[in-house]
Amino acid sequence: MANGNTFLADLRSDLDITDYQKLHWEGSLSDYLDLVVENPRLTRTAYQRLYEMILSHGTEDTYENKEKVTRFKFFTDFAARHGDAIYGIDRTIMQLVNTFKSAAQGYGTEKRVLLLHGPVGSSKSTIARLIKRGLEEYSRSEAGAIYSYSWKMADGTYQKCPMHEDPLNLIPKELRPRLLAELNNKKKGDFEITIRSESCPFCRQMFNERLQKYNGDWQRVLEDIKVHRFLLSEQDRLGIGTFQPKDEKNQDSTELTGDINYRKIAEYGSDSDPRAFNFDGELNIANRGLVEFIEVLKLDVAFLYDLLGASQEHKIKPKKFAQTDIDEVILAHTNEPEYRRLQNNEFMEALRDRTVKIDVPYVTKLREEVKIYEKDFGRDRVKGKHIAPHTIEVAAMWAVLTRLTPPKHHSLTLMQKLKLYNGKTLPGFTEDNVIELKRESPSEGMKGISPRYIQDKISNALVAHPEEDNINPFMVIKELEEGLRHHALITDEDTLKHYKELLSVVKEEYEDVVKNEVQRAIAADEDALSRLCSNYIDNVKAYTQREKVRNRYTGAYEEPDERLMRSVEEKIDIPDSRKDDFRREIMNYIGALAIDGKKFDYKTNERLQKALELKLFEDQKDTIKLTSLVSNVVDKATQEKIDIVKQRLIRNYGYNESSATDVLTFVASIFARGQTKK
Repeated sequence: MANGNTFLADLRSDLDITDYQKLHWEGSLSDYLDLVVENPRLTRTAYQRLYEMILSHGTEDTYENKEKVTRFKFFTDFAARHGDAIYGIDRTIMQLVNTFKSAAQGYGTEKRVLLLHGPVGSSKSTIARLIKRGLEEYSRSEAGAIYSYSWKMADGTYQKCPMHEDPLNLIPKELRPRLLAELNNKKKGDFEITIRSESCPFCRQMFNERLQKYNGDWQRVLEDIKVHRFLLSEQDRLGIGTFQPKDEKNQDSTELTGDINYRKIAEYGSDSDPRAFNFDGELNIANRGLVEFIEVLKLDVAFLYDLLGASQEHKIKPKKFAQTDIDEVILAHTNEPEYRRLQNNEFMEALRDRTVKIDVPYVTKLREEVKIYEKDFGRDRVKGKHIAPHTIEVAAMWAVLTRLTPPKHHSLTLMQKLKLYNGKTLPGFTEDNVIELKRESPSEGMKGISPRYIQDKISNALVAHPEEDNINPFMVIKELEEGLRHHALITDEDTLKHYKELLSVVKEEYEDVVKNEVQRAIAADEDALSRLCSNYIDNVKAYTQREKVRNRYTGAYEEPDERLMRSVEEKIDIPDSRKDDFRREIMNYIGALAIDGKKFDYKTNERLQKALELKLFEDQKDTIKLTSLVSNVVDKATQEKIDIVKQRLIRNYGYNESSATDVLTFVASIFARGQTKK
């Protein structure tokens, strides 16, 4: 018990009571007017508050295919802190935030339903969830403070405005121009203070009752008002609403606009008395914040009528009451089949006209797709099981390939297109070609395999081999392939066949990648590489300057070793017709470094480093006898050399003991089949 008290005391010492007092501030309407003069932005609209919330996290500009793209840190840094980071759709996010900006400035989009449209698993729900969470957190900051008010009742208790409206709504219409003129004259900053709405039916009833009681003295009415700060909260249904359609027989539009409280009808004598009505529909409680419509196009038509008025006129019609003002962001999302149904339904024309559609595609950039899975399957999340290098990358590669449309360029494969999108340069292709590829496929990313499928199959691979201490790409590829036959969204044989063919393409790419890694591990002898590089550079220098090379053993001067130079250059596909250009390029590069006072290092030139490593590998592979691994007959000297290579794989490429052994055995089997490519 004593320990329990200590724990509670420690927790209590961590609480900052002053923060609680700030977040639960209370005062009079006069006090609130003083706050408004100090900070006019307290009177912002829901769209203005949302847009400024996103900007408050900062931005950074990047360039993608010669076009500037603004990256909003709210969707990256803030999202990552909450385990919901969004990757690879910066242009989509930029379009969404620009829509918020337009609505915040009153250019018309504030009168629209914002519809996130895309395939399943394309992060539509994640975007909505992030925005709601961001608004909740922002409302707890000074910059995002929101205020509402309560009515003092006869028993001394206070009844809050059910739609948590701005206290300025209480100012009578005839007095507003004069008050606004005085407030804007004294305010700090250039934000214009305005009053945009009328009171809800409940507050109108409270106001009129008191106005009658005090013989028209509205200032005495205001003495019964207590202004308070409130915090947006989805859990508490304060300023953030979420509506999810149920089956068609159970849908009821009162879920959006509130319903009669039958227990109070006897007390107040009428079902049209606002005190006998619960203004707790999703559109009511989301006032001054945001309402999310999940799978909005599955709504019954009766719901859509409420949605039309809520978006265009910013008004809702509770049962038996006049139209009521609302100020909220209406964010909806839907999948492709429902959206096609909307387009083909002539009765939905009014909704189509009031909708701003924002496409949310799948990621088409490999490195961004990899980040999605690393978030769930990183070392800090997966305990007791090593994920071999390239396992996640291979799964992500296949997912992206399923989303790409075949290029029209006859000499470009789908895998090469993936690499171009991922930022890799290929001979004969420029950034302009990449731009053209994207233009010819405007709907790219709207079809294909969902990240959820990949996540499920990686999870299966992790638990399907309890005897193994690691999972490798082939285990995951096997899971991906076996699951295709039962994939609910693959409905035709052609698509199934295409996806299986792409798995074969991925396997071939993986073979090339691991062969290259093993080659580099074998050739990772720094001294041998330096000697080979020095020898190559000496010969290139003599060749370009039309000189002879001194033989280090005999001391005689000889012609440059053409065979040596070509054996290096051919490893990176330098044709004989281009050898002179490549050699001059190398010498110019060395000369430029010398001018800057820097020493040449082959590691600073990626192409030359690769060529040297491949050349050294070719020279050394026979001495290591890697293919002996396949026959399981390995002599002691060979085993020592293989162990050195294995340690390099572990140290330099992230393998563990068993996965390094697996990859060496796999590559050895390729060499044994005589399939080594240049």
